[in-house]
This record gives sequence, C-alpha cells and structure tokens, in this order.
Amino acid sequence: MNCPFCSHHESKVVDSRPTDEGQAIRRRRECILCSKRFTTYEKVDEIPLIVVKKNGNREPYNRNKILNGVIRSCEKRPVSLRDIEQLVDGIEKQIYNTMEREITTELIGNLVIDKIKYLDEVAYVRFASVYREFKDINTFMDEVKKILSEKPQ
Repeated sequence: MNCPFCSHHESKVVDSRPTDEGQAIRRRRECILCSKRFTTYEKVDEIPLIVVKKNGNREPYNRNKILNGVIRSCEKRPVSLRDIEQLVDGIEKQIYNTMEREITTELIGNLVIDKIKYLDEVAYVRFASVYREFKDINTFMDEVKKILSEKPQ
C-alpha cells in the first residue's frame, strides 16, 4: 500500500477494527518514511454471479429463489427452517467454490436435487416434479421407484 502523502510503499498497521457488521476491516496505517497516518479498508472481493436460465436469459444470482423453492417443497413436512437454511448454505458454498462467474439453472437444480433427497423424500419428489417438469404420471412414478430402489431396506 503506497502512502497517499509521499508514495512510499511501506507502512505499518497501527490499529485494526471490523466495520460494516464484520464484512470489512478498517486499518489505520502509518507511513514508515513520513510518519503520516492514513486509513485503508479491507474487504472480501466477491465474484458477481450470473445465472444462465434454460431459455438463455441471464440474471443476477439470487439465494432467495433457491430458498423459496426448497421451502415450498418442504411445506407441511417435518423439516425445520434451520435445516433448510443449512441445505441452501451448502448449495451456495458449492456454487461459489466452482469459481465460475456464470452458472446454469440446470447445475443449481441438480445441486438442490442431490441434497434435498437426504432432507426429506416427499420434498425431494415435490422439487423434482417441478424441476424435472414431469410430463405424465409414468415419469413421476419412475422417479418414485428410483427413490425406493436407493433406500436401504
């Protein structure tokens, strides 16, 4: 960090404290050469994430869309909001760990499908019926049979 007064490249940190509810750190620095003090802010550089929809449209990533979809799937089921939020946190972590700037709704849907089946089987079938757009009762039954075959006896 160059000093804003003399442009010297070395400074020492005199004081650090969190700001913006812990989302940034405010640092008071002192230039080694001129001894003048200045303030810097350090914050995580978040990658703006764009979601590519099935029709090719792009929109900013919105965690609430995943959360609302899972909540709807778990409606009237014995699943706590805490469990749902943990599921969405895990999905979101996987999304950001891909380090991609654009992510498809297909990938997001597959991540939800993979995790929700361990949360609640009925919620899984509900989510899958909307996400996979079952065309008839046979495709729905195939999905249910798939769940039953994976379930340990």
